[in-house]
Amino acid sequence: MSTKKPTTASGGDSAGEAAGSDAGGFSAEERAAMQERAAEVRAEGKKGAKKADGMQAVLDRIAQMAPADRALAERVHLTVVTAAPQLSPKTWYGMPAYANEDGKIVVFFQDAGKFNYRYSTLGFQEAAHLDDGDLWPVSYALRTWSPTVEKRVRELVTAAIS
Repeated sequence: MSTKKPTTASGGDSAGEAAGSDAGGFSAEERAAMQERAAEVRAEGKKGAKKADGMQAVLDRIAQMAPADRALAERVHLTVVTAAPQLSPKTWYGMPAYANEDGKIVVFFQDAGKFNYRYSTLGFQEAAHLDDGDLWPVSYALRTWSPTVEKRVRELVTAAIS
């Protein structure tokens, strides 16, 4: 009788192919993000959830970030809320995000520390009106803030809500 471990179609063992992943295939950071999203959905479902509640959740999340990420997140937040006051701040998978009047996420900020990346990300979802032909970017790596970066973020957010 053979004692060989069963393998998956890709050749990895069935107990988890990637080093550091569990049997479910999600990292600890990914599982935490899913739990944050579930809590957000429960909070949104409660009667009386208001734009002010979303704003406070975003500010609380920004306050929890590492100093470098926090500085970027504060600048992104200020730029988004001034360029697009009609968007509603809320958290999305534990990230600061801004939704349109239909509740759909338009733009979000993912801090570098969330998934241990070397850069933060400014991302746009399907509700953003950034379509440009057959191919266009929907996320941007963000490492430092400058007047040039602020101008570009403002342009992108303005285009996203147009």
